[in-house]
Amino acid sequence: MKKLNLLFSLLVLAALIIVPGFLKNYGIHMFTTWLVFIIATMGLNLTVGYAGQKSLGHAAFFGIGAYTVAIFLKAGLSFWLGLPMAALFCFVVGLALGFPALRVQTIYLAFATLGFNTALWLVMRNEEWLTGGTYGINNIARPSLGGISFDGNLAYYYLVLFFTIVLALLLWGLLRSPWGKAFTALRDNAIRAESLGIDTRSYTLLSFAIGAVYAGVAGGLYASQVQFIDPALFTVGASIMMYLMVVVGGPGYFLGPVLGSAVGVVLPEWLRFAQAWYLFVFGASVVVLMIWLPDGLLSIPDRLKARRQSRAASAARAAQGVKA
Repeated sequence: MKKLNLLFSLLVLAALIIVPGFLKNYGIHMFTTWLVFIIATMGLNLTVGYAGQKSLGHAAFFGIGAYTVAIFLKAGLSFWLGLPMAALFCFVVGLALGFPALRVQTIYLAFATLGFNTALWLVMRNEEWLTGGTYGINNIARPSLGGISFDGNLAYYYLVLFFTIVLALLLWGLLRSPWGKAFTALRDNAIRAESLGIDTRSYTLLSFAIGAVYAGVAGGLYASQVQFIDPALFTVGASIMMYLMVVVGGPGYFLGPVLGSAVGVVLPEWLRFAQAWYLFVFGASVVVLMIWLPDGLLSIPDRLKARRQSRAASAARAAQGVKA
């Protein structure tokens, strides 16, 4: 299984490096958007898939990151200062949002985070002096580093790819550390985890804070990519779509955000041939997928393995019955 995951990772990485060089601007834009949502849903996968917390407010952190970078750039400050500040701001807000998770769980926590997303969206829409309100913020510049400019679509794509790889490696290291084991223990059984000496309060807060950092970085990168943001990009619907990406890809699977984001970003574009019916086809496809694969696309190998083991066990019992 590990070899299969490694092979899949290498194939995806090779495709992400090679394919965009042969695409036109719109194709590069789609691949860049895919990478941005991979980063965002990596954070949500940590919160939902590994720590077992229900969050429907991830788009709010995405928006915090986007507006922080946009405001910094509009003030004449550097992108390389705005992006870390976006991550820091999201960490602090994510830490604060984690406190309701210490008191409520499951659907009640989901509603609490949904309310947070709605409240922040109202701030983005109504505080025109800061966010531009419904008019948004336009002419958001792309960064440069030394003598290297990332103004071109392909150059900016490779910058986002660099961030994606670095953040994926950091998350991989985190999940393989004792912290990662604590997150999964919290997801599986919080009471048992606490009885083993795990500080469930701290890890619950950290799961929200670290997940928020990933969303904030993704939002900051997205703001410079599209060079225009407004509150419509950060609604509850966007949070639900991100949650859907995690569930479709496979919550608790490291590569789940890669497949899930492809389904949420790339698949709708492939279904444009259906014209007015493409949203219906997309929605029906997701419903069928959730019926047959409730644990996501990456659960297929595990399901096949479990089926083979079940058949082998049945055959062994039948053989023992014949001998008897």
